[in-house]
Order: sequence, then C-alpha cells, then structure tokens
Amino acid sequence: MRNDVLDAVKIVAITFLFTAVIMPIMKKIAIHIGAVDIPRNSEGHRHIHKKTTPKLGALGIYLGFLFGYMLFGQQSIQMNSILIGSFLMILTGIIDDIKDIRAYQKMLGQLAAAAVIVFYGGILLNNITAFGFSIDFGIWAYPLTMLFIVACCNIINLIDGLDGLSGGVCSIFYLTIGIIGFYQARSGSLVMILTFIMLGSTLGFLLHNFYPAKIFAGDCATFMGFIIAIITLLEFKGPALTSFFVPLLILGIPILDTFFAIIRRLLKRQPIFSADKQHLHHQLLGMNFSQRTTVLIIYGMNILFATASILYTIKDPTLGKILYIIIFIIVLWFVLHTSIISDKNPKLTKKIKNKFKRNK
Repeated sequence: MRNDVLDAVKIVAITFLFTAVIMPIMKKIAIHIGAVDIPRNSEGHRHIHKKTTPKLGALGIYLGFLFGYMLFGQQSIQMNSILIGSFLMILTGIIDDIKDIRAYQKMLGQLAAAAVIVFYGGILLNNITAFGFSIDFGIWAYPLTMLFIVACCNIINLIDGLDGLSGGVCSIFYLTIGIIGFYQARSGSLVMILTFIMLGSTLGFLLHNFYPAKIFAGDCATFMGFIIAIITLLEFKGPALTSFFVPLLILGIPILDTFFAIIRRLLKRQPIFSADKQHLHHQLLGMNFSQRTTVLIIYGMNILFATASILYTIKDPTLGKILYIIIFIIVLWFVLHTSIISDKNPKLTKKIKNKFKRNK
C-alpha cells in the first residue's frame, strides 16, 4: 500500500511540475496564434473577466498527459484509442479557440473522438443491472457510449465560466477516483495511471488558472471531460447501476448545472446550446459573492458529493446515501430560491444583470 501511494505521488508530482513549467509557453503560443479570450458581454456571451486572456491551457494539460504517458503508461489497444481520440478532441478545441466554429462542427469532432474509443478501443457501456433487472444494450451500446462521452466533454466545457472552476472540479474528481481506487486495490491499472497523470497535469494548469487567471483552458477543456468519461467507462464500470453512477455523482454539481441549463432554455424556448447568464456561478455572483469565493463554494459542494461517493463505495453505503440525500435537499432549496431554472426570483435576476453591466 505504501509503495502504491509513493508511486501515485511520483506520477502526480512529475506531471504537475511539467505542466506548471510549460504553461507560460502555452500563453505565448496562444497569443502568437490569436487563441485569446477577448472580454465580451453582449447577448450570447457570458464573460466575466475584464482583460484579454490567452487560452490553450487545456492544451498544456494534454501535453502533461502525453508526458506522463511516456513515463508511466503501458501500450495497449485501449491506450492507443485514448491517445488518438484525445488528439482529435484537442485539435477540435484548438481550431475553435483560434476562430469560433459552429456547434455542429465541434460536435462532429467530438463524435469522431468518441468513435475511436468505441470502435477501435472497444471501450463500451454494454449493460447495466438495477433493482433486479438487467438491461443489455446490444448494438445500442455503440451510440449510447458515444453520446455519454460527448456529454461528459460538454458538461466540463459548460462549467468553465470562472477562473479555476473547471480545473478544480476535475481535480476533485481525479483525486476522489484515486482514493476509491486505492481502497479497491486498483493501483497500477490503466484507470489509476490515467487518473494520477490527469490529476498532476490539471493541478499544474490550476496553478496558473486560479483567480486571477493568467491563462484559460479554452474549448480544449472538452479534453478533461473526455478523459473523465474514459475513466468512468473503464474499470469503474460494472454490471451494477451504482458502480457506473457513483463516479458520475462526484461531478454532481456540473451535471446538475447542465441539466438545469437545458430545462431553463426549454422553458424559455431557447436553443439548448445557447449561452446565458443564469448558471450556478452566475447565481452565486448575483448573491454578491466574489469570483474567488464563488469558486470555493462550488469546490465545497463538489467535495460533499465526492465525500458521499467515497463513503458509499468504501466505508458505509447507508451513510453515503444519507449524505447524498442531504446534498440534494440543499440543491432543491437552491433551485427554489434562485433563478437557475426560471425567473422565480426577479430580484436576483436583476442583480445578475446589473453585475454584468458593471463588468462591461
């Protein structure tokens, strides 16, 4: 156990240092090729920052991932598919970071990356057992798995709205999966190697991305969601429904935020991919929390989900369920007292709009 911990610390430390060191180079490259985020607060934009900031931070995470793989990874068909799929995901993100492309074009790139994982890597969600019933997806496993991968990519991309938010949320996910993996004796497996490589690389990025950010992840942030999907589909996927959904519950906050955004836009008869200023972090900003405090609050909420997942998986399932219920009651209260789904709180909606006006 001790040697396994030391190996994990070594992987995290080396990839952290590598990514932290190359991030200033990513900033220079981003500025040179025009991959910068210019503050815009017009309709369809939800920018909060006030100065032009280089993107491609997630490209730095990707390079840290490649560096970690070269040192600690093991070659296999599955790993080859992850490398190819990751490249397609990053390439799509870089193109979009340099010059905005249409939503369907980004989706095509993401689907291509997902297809490599499914058809070449053979990483599939084949079946799920729940409440005594077993569902075998058969041929539908292919499109369902691709849809799952694309959904994870966009969930992380959508929450990337404040300095340090997406990087911190993903780091909490990787750390939680690592802790669960140790207790389930998964050390040295592909999923654990991926987890610790990504933890170190993401923390190296977070060093430069936490408020006030010197670099953004950009649309390459989909890469972080891509690897999260892979990790969930690998050894943490089992025949039981809970073994598949427990890793996802670690991402409870970004998943719920995306779900609320879809409901909100459907109620307003808006395209579900349209941008707005009613996300979770916008609600907290409207409550007069600072950017730093807002991010820390969301970290705390994610840590609660992560703690519940750890308790449920390795300690006390009943205690884990109780904590999940408490968290969802808190979330329900938040929904009923904010405008995250509908404008039930016009005062808060007005505060959010006024806050953005001041940031113009």
